[in-house]
Amino acid sequence: MRAMVLAAGLGTRLRPLTNDRPKALVEVGGQPMLEIVLARLRAFGIRDVIINVHHFADMLIDYLRANDNFGMNIEVSCEDVLLDTGGGLKKAGYFFADSDDPFLLHNVDVLSNIDFAAMVRAHQEHDALATLAVQPRGTSRQLLFNEELLLCGRRTLDQADEIMRPSARMVPLAFAGIHVISPAIFGAMTEEGVFSIVDAYLRLAGEGAKIAGFRADEYYWRDLGTGESIRRAEQDRAQGLIRF
Repeated sequence: MRAMVLAAGLGTRLRPLTNDRPKALVEVGGQPMLEIVLARLRAFGIRDVIINVHHFADMLIDYLRANDNFGMNIEVSCEDVLLDTGGGLKKAGYFFADSDDPFLLHNVDVLSNIDFAAMVRAHQEHDALATLAVQPRGTSRQLLFNEELLLCGRRTLDQADEIMRPSARMVPLAFAGIHVISPAIFGAMTEEGVFSIVDAYLRLAGEGAKIAGFRADEYYWRDLGTGESIRRAEQDRAQGLIRF
C-alpha cells in the first residue's frame, strides 16, 4: 500500500512558527509533524510515500535527505503554485498509476491513532471510491452522511446545506483529514488546476459515486493547525492519551 502526505500548506495559523520553516517541520513534543505521520505510516507497513511541498520546499527536501527518508521510498511533488488538496493529489497521480490497490491520503497536521487497517477494510467492504475518517465533533464545516454512511452533502455555518445526494435522514460529521482512496479517483476527477478534494467528493457523490464515511468516534484525533493545539497535544501525550 502507498500513501500521500499533504504538506504544501503555508501554515498561516501557526505563525510565527512557520515564518522560517514549513508547517511539516513544526515540532510537537520535539518531533516534526512530518516525522510523526511518517512513523505512523511506516508502522502500518507503508514504505512508498509521496509528499507535496511548497512553502520552504527546499528545507523539507533537505530534512528528508538528512534522515535518509526514514528508511522509506519517498518522492516529493513540488508545487510552484499551491494546488489545494484536490489539485495536489491530482498532480501526484502518477505515483499511484501502476496499482489498483487503495492508498492513504493524510494531512500532515493531523495527529491521531485512527486504525488504518480498519479504514482499509471498511473501504474494501463497501467497494467505495473514497472513504473518509469522520467524527461527531463541533466544527464550522461538516459533511452530511446518510444511514449507510454515504456522503450526501455539506453543512457550513450560516449557510444553507449543500445537498448532493438527497436522503430522508442525514448525520453531520466532521472530517478528520485522513482518507483511503481507490486509484479510480484519478479518472473521475474532472476538475483542473486548484481545487479542493472535498469539492470533488461532493460532485462525485451527486453523480452516484460511493464516497463513504468511516466512523472514528473511538479514536484520538487532534488538528495541529495552531500553537494552542500543539500545546494541547503535548499535554495529551504527557497524560498518556496519545503516543508518538
